[in-house]
Amino acid sequence: MSQPFIVGFGGTTRPGSSSEKLVRAGLAACEAHGAKVRLFDGAYLSTLPHYAPEDPQRTAAQTEFVEAIRQCDGLIIGTPAYHGGISGLVKNALDLLEDLRADARVYFDARPVGLMVSAAGWQGTGITLSALRDMVHAMRGWPTPIGVTVNSLAGPIFNDQGKIADPQVAATVTAQAEQVIRFSHAFRASPALSGQDLQRAS
Repeated sequence: MSQPFIVGFGGTTRPGSSSEKLVRAGLAACEAHGAKVRLFDGAYLSTLPHYAPEDPQRTAAQTEFVEAIRQCDGLIIGTPAYHGGISGLVKNALDLLEDLRADARVYFDARPVGLMVSAAGWQGTGITLSALRDMVHAMRGWPTPIGVTVNSLAGPIFNDQGKIADPQVAATVTAQAEQVIRFSHAFRASPALSGQDLQRAS
């Protein structure tokens, strides 16, 4: 079977944000397990116009993003926690994926989705991760059992090169990536396999 294609998106308008670094780390872990990866970082997402359902016109950046999601076998989504919810930047990207509603493989159907949240405090991480899981369920995706949450107030998470310095966070990111890869292979081998079947298999 050919290598899976995993797309990651997230971050903020600030280059090198914690949530963007988490997504980069997740994709790097997927790549280490043989996947082809593509990142849409905060800078890219900030170029996407506000989603307007009444306007079918799409910019080149919007089309590129939607097509990458359409072709992918799994996803990693990262967001900061803003007031107990996901950022507007990430929500706008998710809203744009309404363009996948008429696909044979609608929205995130038959794709594992790794979720990552960074916040200044543990309360924000938990609430936001739960909200993001609900959104992925609504889009027919299957959130991985492992979610990655980072409290930026708990101590240094990244080193000067932007790599994860905290061993526990690094291990969690790696474990999530392994689930994304494992379940993407399972879905590709048996497209009719349900999330419930995967849970029993794991």
